[in-house]
Amino acid sequence: MDPADTKILFIGGTGYIGKFIVEASLKAGHPTYLLVRESSLSHPARSPIIQKFKTLGVNIVLGDLYDHESLVTAIKQVDVVISAVGHVQLADQIRIISAIKEAGNVKRFFPSEFGNDVDRTHAVDPAKTAYQVKAKIRRTIEAEGIPHTIVSCNFFAGYFLSSLSQPGATAPPRDKVVILGDGNPKCVFNKEEDVGTYTIKAVNDPRTLNKILYIKPQENTLSFNDLVSLWEKKIGKILERVYVPGDQVLKEIQESQVPNVVLAICHAVYVNGDQTNFEIEPSFGVEASALYPDVKYTTVDEFLNQFV
Repeated sequence: MDPADTKILFIGGTGYIGKFIVEASLKAGHPTYLLVRESSLSHPARSPIIQKFKTLGVNIVLGDLYDHESLVTAIKQVDVVISAVGHVQLADQIRIISAIKEAGNVKRFFPSEFGNDVDRTHAVDPAKTAYQVKAKIRRTIEAEGIPHTIVSCNFFAGYFLSSLSQPGATAPPRDKVVILGDGNPKCVFNKEEDVGTYTIKAVNDPRTLNKILYIKPQENTLSFNDLVSLWEKKIGKILERVYVPGDQVLKEIQESQVPNVVLAICHAVYVNGDQTNFEIEPSFGVEASALYPDVKYTTVDEFLNQFV
C-alpha cells in the first residue's frame, strides 16, 4: 500500500517520543496530522516544535482531547490515530476511544504505550499504578473492538543509556557505576528514532493488527553487567561496580518522600528482568526487527560511541 494513501493523526505529537514518531511518519510519506490545542501555538516549549512540523509539511489540526466534537472532526479526516500523550493524560485516552467509536472510520489505533509490556510486569508502586492505567486502556480498546497495535519498545536509549541509568548524571560514568540488583537480567534499549521508524512500519501491516509490537533487537538486548563491560572496553578503563541488592532498592522506593516512578520502573527491569522474562507468543505479539529486517537500527554499541 502506498503510504500516501494512509493519513495519520497524532495526539501528543509534540511530547518526548511523539516528536520522533511524527518525523518517522513524514519520512515514510504519510499525510501527517497533528492535533494541537490553540494555547499550544503560543506555548514556549511546544510552539517551536509545531512551527518546525508545519515547515516539514505536517497538517496542524486545532482541537482538544477534552473537546469531543473537535476530536471526532479531527479523527474523521484520517485513517490511523497514534496517541503519544504523557502519563498525566493516559487515563483520558478513554476520550480518544469514544471519539474513534463515533467517527467510525479508523483502521488502526496506537494508544500511548512505548515502554514495558504492562500485561507482563511485576512492577511495584508507583510504577504499578501507572501500568494499570495503560492496561485498563488496552482492555477498553479490546472491549470496543477497535483495531489496534500496542508498541512495547522497552527502554529509550536517549533517556537511559546516555547516563547508563545513573541518577542525576548527564553522561555515562567514568569511575564508579551503581547497578541495581545483581546486574544479570537482560534489558532492552532502543534509540528513539528507531522506535518511530518501527511504529510507522506497523501502521498498515496486517501482521501487527491487534497485536503487541515488541521492539527487541538481539543486539540491543543485554544485561547491565554486559552493558558496563561494553562501556569499559570503549573507554579503556575498569569501573568500580557498586551493587544495590533488590530489597534495598525496594526499601528506597517505599521510603521515598516523592513517588519515584523511574526507580520503580528500573527495579522492574534491572532487578526483576521484566523486559525479557517471558517469550513472545504469536497469539499476542510480534517482534519488530524480525518483521522488518530492512530497518538499520542503531545498536547499543553504536549508540555509546558518541560518549567516548
